[in-house]
Amino acid sequence: MTAPRRLAALALLAGLVAACSAGGGSGGYLAAGGRAGAAPLTVEQLSARVGCEPRLQADGAGIRSGHCTTPDGEFVVTTFATRAGKDAWMGAAPAGAPHLAGDLWTVMSSRKVLDLLSERLGGELHMTDPGSGEMRVVG
Repeated sequence: MTAPRRLAALALLAGLVAACSAGGGSGGYLAAGGRAGAAPLTVEQLSARVGCEPRLQADGAGIRSGHCTTPDGEFVVTTFATRAGKDAWMGAAPAGAPHLAGDLWTVMSSRKVLDLLSERLGGELHMTDPGSGEMRVVG
């Protein structure tokens, strides 16, 4: 199984976990762009910000995921309907796989690609701490 397919499978699994868990709502998150009450960005909107027309890999009620290839590199954009869905996905993210995380979205790829994308998408870079094995935000 290729890396993008593994990422899509993980995103789908996390979405299923989130759909079965209690809770919901955005938990007070702001949509990308910072306006309270604004609708969260879609996979297509996030991808367009970095010059990609995504190939959808998962399209469920609580999670959507698309694969992109641009001059910056390959990456997977995932959006979530709820904070609980995003939190479940973040908890299940593969060790050592860096990702950008926004309000109700994540992008997974190599650190090099994420550094390039973060200039246009914003978000926080999350990586596994080699010492503790815990996920942390990288400044």
